[in-house]
Amino acid sequence: MKTTLSVPMIAGCLIASVAGAEDRPVLTVYTYDSFVSDWGPGPKVEAAFEATCGCDLKFVAPGDGAAVLARVLLEGQSTEADVVLGLDTNLTSRALASGLFAPHAAGDVAYDLPVEWRDDTFVPFDWGWFAFVYDKTKTDTVPADFEALAASSLKIVIEDPRSSTPGLGLLYWIKAAYGDRAEGIWSGLADNIVTVTPGWSEAYGLFLNGEADMVLSYTTSPAYHLIAESDDSKAAAPFSEGHYLQVEVAAKLKGTDQPALADAFLAFVTSEAFQSVIPETNWMYPAVTPAGGLPKGFETLIRPEKSLLFSADEAVNLRDAALAEWQTALSR
Repeated sequence: MKTTLSVPMIAGCLIASVAGAEDRPVLTVYTYDSFVSDWGPGPKVEAAFEATCGCDLKFVAPGDGAAVLARVLLEGQSTEADVVLGLDTNLTSRALASGLFAPHAAGDVAYDLPVEWRDDTFVPFDWGWFAFVYDKTKTDTVPADFEALAASSLKIVIEDPRSSTPGLGLLYWIKAAYGDRAEGIWSGLADNIVTVTPGWSEAYGLFLNGEADMVLSYTTSPAYHLIAESDDSKAAAPFSEGHYLQVEVAAKLKGTDQPALADAFLAFVTSEAFQSVIPETNWMYPAVTPAGGLPKGFETLIRPEKSLLFSADEAVNLRDAALAEWQTALSR
């Protein structure tokens, strides 16, 4: 049915619409920049949650994952964040020690993680293994470990461990694999490193533009090229030392003025609506496998025989020493 609206009626509708939008509570979620990109999970997550919450879900992306925590710690009690999404277990001990985070009310969830999970503050939403990704059409000899990579002429791009969770994960990967020999491995890799970027997006972009032979990313990254681009030229190099595991999490801020809404979002994070978006937008393994399983193409990915992972407490205790090793080796 077509209806003719008068100017006063149109004005009234517009005013009502604006008023309705202004009346909606706002939930502010700090996360990393690739999560909120056009191709990332952010747009779909926002639409799905707003359809159920009667709220305005506002994403703020200060940078990569470690930069997100740095901003929250800097802002302290005055932070605008209600929820932080995108920390990992290498950062959770520092986050918890700040006293800024509160227990969640997400309930008991049957997670599909390669490690046992019990935590009353942090809710896992995806996971994966770090790996160096290369182009099979350009790289013939693929190193089987860090020593072989250091001995090669391959050029790599990595992320800064002070601002990026993959960058920090690489510190722990080498530390877990080599222990006291870690600084020597970094010294060997120094000549291979083209540049160190603030975050994952910048590093992967340089790799795709041909600026490096390999990029620090994830074993799941080739799935994007295979599924979204029908391109099977990208692969992750399997390393014999094993691969370091990352579990990404979300958590509620203690100072939120929307505690019920924050809890609702954390519960939503483990739901089918959220988890089913992760594989083909964040290109990681979901923390709870969707009912339909993983997308076709994920079965082609390498599955490391050995997973490396420090506990949250071990990671925070090792951070300064591992960072110093990295800085010393790269400054020579």
